Amino acid sequence: MRPMENSAPAPFTFMKMHGLGNDFVVIDRRQGGPELTTALVRAIGDRHTGVGFDQLATIDPDEEALARLTFWNYDGSLSGACGNATRCIARHLLNETGLKSFNLRTERGFLACEDAGGGLTRVNMGAPLTEWQEIPLSQAMDTLHLDIPGDPVATGMGNPHLTFFVDDAEAVDLATRGAQFEHHPFYPQRTNVEFVQILSRDAIRLKIWERGAGITLASGTCSCAAAVAAARRGLTERRVTVYVDGGQIGIDWRDDGVWMTAPTAHVFTATFTPDFLS
Repeated sequence: MRPMENSAPAPFTFMKMHGLGNDFVVIDRRQGGPELTTALVRAIGDRHTGVGFDQLATIDPDEEALARLTFWNYDGSLSGACGNATRCIARHLLNETGLKSFNLRTERGFLACEDAGGGLTRVNMGAPLTEWQEIPLSQAMDTLHLDIPGDPVATGMGNPHLTFFVDDAEAVDLATRGAQFEHHPFYPQRTNVEFVQILSRDAIRLKIWERGAGITLASGTCSCAAAVAAARRGLTERRVTVYVDGGQIGIDWRDDGVWMTAPTAHVFTATFTPDFLS
């Protein structure tokens, strides 16, 4: 009698990374790897029975860029962009290849990445989207002054954003207001929500609710969107330091896109067991 074949999934490795406390599971599939399902992403994201993350990212081969990145939220939904994960992976690839700059492909398009010196990594997150249909919103409206209490701004950075300006960011009930506005009917794909306190012409304080993840210590695209919204309103210059709960991010809105500079961390590399995967 032939022995029963072992049908348990093959184990695979992953990296745990973070950018200012915005944490990620990263799976490198350039030499092959698992196909992800919503159920598997959610299982990995559980901070009690899995690994835990704000977003999960995969690295795949690409014919025109150094690699192609895909992002998932904690709830198993896909995300079109993730700035801090892009920076973390860019740093990993900078170290791996010895290159000083290269392009990565995401749903957002080709993103230029470079070594900024001093252990910092810089990524061009592309031009902000300010037309209602690009963000996207559910109907035509003025994206600089949405008809929502609090007079927020709408911005697209490869994912949708809703930015409020407040007198005191620390006083915001982030858990309640973030969850409330993530599902606002103006946003058919849900939205990230930011609350911004203007500190000066070149500095802002930011509190973040991420679509599909909730409260996070940092977010690259949220930092970009908040800086763009503040500059569009005339509240700041186009180059600002963004203070988030996890640290600070440099944002520079140039003619060729919104550049983001900050540190990253590769915490560990590990392997999922067949038992967990099954």
